[in-house]
Amino acid sequence: MPAIGTGAGIDATPSLPTTFCGIELAHPIVNGSGTFDAIAARRAFGDALVEQFPFSAFVSKTVTVAPREGNPPPRLWELPGGLINSIGLPNKGLDGYLTHDLPELARLPVPLIVNVMGFTREEVARLVDAFAEREEVSALELNVSCPNVETGLIMGADPGETAKLVERVRPLTAKPIIVKLTPNATDPGAVAEAAEAAGADALSLINTIRGMALDPRTREPWLGAGTGGVSGATVRAIALAQVQEVARRVSLPLVAMGGVQRGRDADDLLRAGATLVAVGTESFRDPLAGRRVAAELAELRREGSNPGADAPAST
Repeated sequence: MPAIGTGAGIDATPSLPTTFCGIELAHPIVNGSGTFDAIAARRAFGDALVEQFPFSAFVSKTVTVAPREGNPPPRLWELPGGLINSIGLPNKGLDGYLTHDLPELARLPVPLIVNVMGFTREEVARLVDAFAEREEVSALELNVSCPNVETGLIMGADPGETAKLVERVRPLTAKPIIVKLTPNATDPGAVAEAAEAAGADALSLINTIRGMALDPRTREPWLGAGTGGVSGATVRAIALAQVQEVARRVSLPLVAMGGVQRGRDADDLLRAGATLVAVGTESFRDPLAGRRVAAELAELRREGSNPGADAPAST
């Protein structure tokens, strides 16, 4: 079993103190929900994972009220600049998470943010209420990319639906509520404004973008569910544009993600208006990507002037 090491050129203790919704973090690099299995990594690497944890806070996989098996295989398709995934949010459900996953994640050396999703406002309210008094949980992230079965509208694509959801759960907890925006909304800025007006404490963006791939032999859809979510470097420019747009329209702190592979990518998103930056797809290639990105970002900030940051990249 390979050992976790700091790797060539990685600062063993990247430090860029950040405050997010009243939570003190060592640096602004976290993980995207569902892109890093901390429990499996702990089993594989033991205490080394705790000592060199890649992120300043950990965002859990999505939790739903009932257990989910996820989508049928195949579930992944590699792109030249990223990945299409059709995992389908497999999880143990609320009861299983509270019994099995939460005790394990509470042992991590960083604050825990739990991502939740429901198909109705009442399902989301049940999840938020269940975590409201759990001191192991520092904040909650609402995955609003699914349809409300009562209206047929994607909760995070319609400003009215988003507002009603946040208004329903806001009284249930004093913990920070982060609304994870979908990039597939006609006007993400309007959804962001609705979430802010309804009482959200922060926003995160972008989620994956819908895409598909064809089997090179049969020319039929490769993924078992037909389509999946595109992530990785190929969505970086879209993420940067949407983060800047949302930052101009709300005053909430933002968790930005989309194609982050190096410290300069994180710096770009911070300059666009983000408070935190999440690493996602890159962690599949490099499990210590979060730590490396944090160290590279800290080095950029130590350099101060960051030469060339304002100049267009060469092609």
